[in-house]
Amino acid sequence: MQCLQPLLPPLYSYFLRRSRIRQFLRAPSFHGIGTMKRKAADTKESPQVKRQKEPVPDYCDIQTRKGDNGSILWPASLEAIEVARQYIKECAASKEKTLIVPDKDADGLDAGVIIHRTLTALGAEASSIDVHLVGKGKSIHDEEEREAMSAKSPKYIIVVDQGSRPAPPVVDDPGVQSLIIDHHLSDEFPKNAKVVSACHYPPVATSSLLTYEICKALHPDVASSCGYLCVMGTHGDLGNTLKWDPPFPDMKEVFKTHTKKAINDAVSLLNAPRRTSRFDVISAWSALLSATSPKEILTNPRLLSARAEINDEVERQTHTAPKFSKDGTIAVFRIHSAAQVHPVIATRWAGHLKSSKLEIVLVANSGYLPGMVNFSCRVARCARTHDPPVNIISSLKAVADLDTTDLVQRMGESFARGHKEASGGIIPQREFEELMALMKVGEKPDPAEETEGKRTKTKTKTVERSPQKNTLGNYFGKKKS
Repeated sequence: MQCLQPLLPPLYSYFLRRSRIRQFLRAPSFHGIGTMKRKAADTKESPQVKRQKEPVPDYCDIQTRKGDNGSILWPASLEAIEVARQYIKECAASKEKTLIVPDKDADGLDAGVIIHRTLTALGAEASSIDVHLVGKGKSIHDEEEREAMSAKSPKYIIVVDQGSRPAPPVVDDPGVQSLIIDHHLSDEFPKNAKVVSACHYPPVATSSLLTYEICKALHPDVASSCGYLCVMGTHGDLGNTLKWDPPFPDMKEVFKTHTKKAINDAVSLLNAPRRTSRFDVISAWSALLSATSPKEILTNPRLLSARAEINDEVERQTHTAPKFSKDGTIAVFRIHSAAQVHPVIATRWAGHLKSSKLEIVLVANSGYLPGMVNFSCRVARCARTHDPPVNIISSLKAVADLDTTDLVQRMGESFARGHKEASGGIIPQREFEELMALMKVGEKPDPAEETEGKRTKTKTKTVERSPQKNTLGNYFGKKKS
């Protein structure tokens, strides 16, 4: 090292001179462009433009109906809303027996509790208000349900979120008055009933939101005591990413008082008991009726137990592989479970499956009711921006109309009920198989369609050869026993 020390100063001087020469040659003035500074874009390659995801429109981003004076008509006709308000005030003032008949999900139950609290705020005795919860796989139009409602000797009946169709009066007693509050697509209702429906007033309000809008004008305490019920029920039907833009009401105060996490967790718990094989809806109704906030629901042991049971069953059933209709627009998952997990699985896969042709995810459950198939349909997320929008009810009916026999009559009134974006049905096993045959589920596309999808098939083949283990093929093979 000592022998090299005399060489260090001249070497240092040499490299210093070379460095200064390079700086001079790089200077803008050397190349005749003055002393302007280079922009960063001149010295660096422009970054690659990232592909922007196509935005999914919010539920409220839709054209509303307008009145003759230009005012927004929402959430239902003004006349129907006023009829409902007068009916509820009459119930409370009469001191007679009132029977609330809510649907079994969070939307229906929350709407039912809003009505219960409104009636008591208007002076009705809690002892004069009763509830009827429809049995597993039943509807309010079944004779045994009509008899069960009559047996409770009501003077007034308020049916909420049960779906609507042409039917006899809610009960046979002509002295009983009935009000139907609903948002499911229908233009026909039980005879002699007063009706307020949101189905033709976009963005379609949930039943709990429609009920809240009706009731909050009847007493000043309703907005403060029932706001979180409205949000819970609405999130139960429309999901927790809803922005609550107009014409939906401003719920900022609700979210200041109750966290979104507490609200959404409470929705999950309320929906759990009715999905179990026990169909324990009364536990959800009792918990909701006695609570004064979402947090109180979160510690209910029965609801927690039911949710754990359903989570395990969803995980067990969700690995079923889909088959597709011949045209590729419908993905069909078939499961067999005593629990009502088919809507959950349909919602889950609707958010994950992607295809240029896919429009509808259908999950069919042959184990929920003996001899029947309960099925739920959801619009695939990748198809939500289609113009015109995907209409599940119209699509299902179009398939059924391909039949040249009496299939539509044999499937009955419980086929293709609900909403354009979330529909389903309960039909006999044989008729369901006929429906699948009409869809040509599992059949290969025509040669022209195969050529068009060749690129997709090649890509799938590459993925299968990949060493990556987290593939769809492996996922569907993980079904638990």
